[in-house]
Amino acid sequence: MRIVVALGGKVLLRRGEPASLDTQLHNIAGAVAEIVPLRLARHDIVVTHGNGPQAGVLALQAASTPDTPYPLDVLDAGNEGMTGYLIKQALIDALPSHMLVATVLSQVRVDRRDPAFRHPAKPVGPVYGEGEARALAAERGWRVARDGQGWRRVVACPKPLVILELGAIRMLVDQGVTVICAAGGGIALIARQDGSLAGVGAIIDADFASALLARQLDADWLLMLTDVDAVYDGFGTARARAITKATPAELQARHFAGETMGPKVEAACEFASATGGRAGIGRLNALAAILAGKAGTVIAVARS
Repeated sequence: MRIVVALGGKVLLRRGEPASLDTQLHNIAGAVAEIVPLRLARHDIVVTHGNGPQAGVLALQAASTPDTPYPLDVLDAGNEGMTGYLIKQALIDALPSHMLVATVLSQVRVDRRDPAFRHPAKPVGPVYGEGEARALAAERGWRVARDGQGWRRVVACPKPLVILELGAIRMLVDQGVTVICAAGGGIALIARQDGSLAGVGAIIDADFASALLARQLDADWLLMLTDVDAVYDGFGTARARAITKATPAELQARHFAGETMGPKVEAACEFASATGGRAGIGRLNALAAILAGKAGTVIAVARS
């Protein structure tokens, strides 16, 4: 089988954990331990990962050098390279030497007319007090918004249209290489009037980028691994119940609140509907059980 394994940002840096290298290495080791058996079973494996916490670390570092701030597309590339390197090294150490691994920096074209550019809402970077956030917004031209008890910079989160490195990724996967790519949704690019491409200050939703990649690679499975065990109907209420199996139509008829689960469900439904493949949402340590239909939420088109 061909499986796209999408590691959520909170899998690599969990809620409340320090954003240290040792923490990320520990969590990456746990992720790799779940992925390696799939590769040893001769499945084609493509790994993507979220970028929220990691991008925040890089944004914080960039903010410490205000005279030469790095634009967001460069930070996106830095996140892809940094985390992709760490995952690659862990996979190389865990796999036999003849099983090759590659990290591919992925540029993703988005529509410069996407409504997300008019309504930026994706939090990125450190948390500030309201006064400091508003001062930084005035100084650096940021948009800021309340996020929980604090304030953060918010940026556009457009839908991905084209993964520019798709041909290279497909070639590597076809040759049996385990590929890490489209990390954090990829590096956002827009087309200029003359057709040339330019980086843009946005963060692409990693769930939609993973689903697009899985569709275009003809994957059999899209596994979206996070820090909750399944998709819940009535999440956060006394009547909450885990949804173990569903069709895209059944899930699309429901509303899932929050910026985390809603996009995952929508992206998973898009993949399953477009390809006839299966999507699974659940915890990292239940990866094998999700594939077996014994854990998480499995989304598939009804078979006639």
